Formats: sequence, structure tokens, C-alpha cells
Amino acid sequence: MLDTNTVVSGLLWQGLPARLIDAAEAGRIELVSSTALLAELQGVLSRRKFVRQLARRGLDPADLFDGYAALAVHVMPAPLPQPVSRDPDDDKVLACAITAQADAIVSGDGDLLTLKSFQGIPILTAARAVEKITGGK
Repeated sequence: MLDTNTVVSGLLWQGLPARLIDAAEAGRIELVSSTALLAELQGVLSRRKFVRQLARRGLDPADLFDGYAALAVHVMPAPLPQPVSRDPDDDKVLACAITAQADAIVSGDGDLLTLKSFQGIPILTAARAVEKITGGK
């Protein structure tokens, strides 16, 4: 499962997060999300700085969002019984991963990466996740 910051990076720029989205489109991995995380993504993609950048590239934020939302499997997580992360918004990521029984959480968020894992689910950088799915290639 990709944290919102990783999804945004993957949708807007070439690089390791984009390779993860490409892997999902090719059917090599499965991505999961929740209503709360998709709402967060939609809000971020609607920010003026991203809308302007996308417009210069001939891309529409709504189209990017719709494409990602269609690609990800949706789960309905229950809130965590108590806060885990220093940032309460990150608990939505953890709850989604637990509900989806995700193999990993991929994030660039220091608050999540500090945890290293949650209930047996590793929390990885995009670089580490790409390394795992490509066998280091």
C-alpha cells in the first residue's frame, strides 16, 4: 500500500514511486487504498501548485485521481483503537494496511518510516519497495 505522498510522487514525476504504480498497472503488485486516503489524494492533487504543474504538462488532476482510484483495491478500515503515529493522519495509513493485510506500506513520511513496521507490516521507502519487487534489479 502506498502512502499519499508516494502516490503523488508516482503520479507527478518519474522515479521510484512511478515504478511502483507501473508495477501495479502491469499486474505485478496490488495497491490498496481507503476512502479517507483517496480523499486525501484528491485534495493534494487539487492544490494550486500541482494543478498548474499538471496543466503545463497537459494533465488533468481529476483524470490522474480517477486512474489511481480505479487501480487501487478499496478497503474499509476501522479506526485504530489508539493513536500509533506521531501524526494522527498517518494512523489512517496504518489502519488501511492492517485491513488490507498489506505486504508493506511504502512511504516517504518520516513519522511512518520511524516506526519501521506496524503489526508485522514493514514500512519501506519507495527505493526499498522497488528493490523488493524487482529482486534488486
